Amino acid sequence: MALVLSACAHQGGTALDEVGAPQVPATLSVDEADAKLKLAASEREAAENEFAAREQECYNKFFVNSCLDKAKEKRRLILVRLRAVEAEANHFKRAESVRLRDIDLAKTQEDARLDAEQRAAAVPKPVKVVAPEPAPPKPQGKSVAEREAEHAAKLQKLAAEEAAEAPRRAAREAQFAKKQAEAVARQKRVAQRLAERQAEADAKAAKAAAASTPATAVPPAK
Repeated sequence: MALVLSACAHQGGTALDEVGAPQVPATLSVDEADAKLKLAASEREAAENEFAAREQECYNKFFVNSCLDKAKEKRRLILVRLRAVEAEANHFKRAESVRLRDIDLAKTQEDARLDAEQRAAAVPKPVKVVAPEPAPPKPQGKSVAEREAEHAAKLQKLAAEEAAEAPRRAAREAQFAKKQAEAVARQKRVAQRLAERQAEADAKAAKAAAASTPATAVPPAK
């Protein structure tokens, strides 16, 4: 491949097809396409360097424009050929990528089809039905656990009733204590009034007794 491109680069002209495009040998593998692209890049760089050097030489000649035109034409022909090589190599790589993708897709579809056929052809295994074991007979009467549960429920009920009754019992006791205090206070007031009345009666009796007793004459002094 390197020999073919190099030979074309040093020839005076390039083979053209019917429409005037450079003829490029067909690429047969991705590695060959990569090699073509790498060589084309190298030759492009060499052509640019050669044109730059030739351009400097032309400015030192009498017929500058004619020299530059020849240098430009030579570079143009090389670049046209290299673009054709690059286009053909890139086209092959794209086509090869599509071809490989189609192969993978076809393989995936074929694997899916075969898998579906295998699942459809597979005979389902019979499902074994296991009957549950019968429960042991329930003993007559209540069990120990049931009696303990009933006893615990009764205790909980009594505790709940006791908790509900506690506020009412406390209220009754407070009311009773209040009544007792009021009774004691009332008894004190009654006793005080009786004492006051007795004192008044005693005072009146003493006054009446003093009024009914005659006065005793006092003898004159000698």
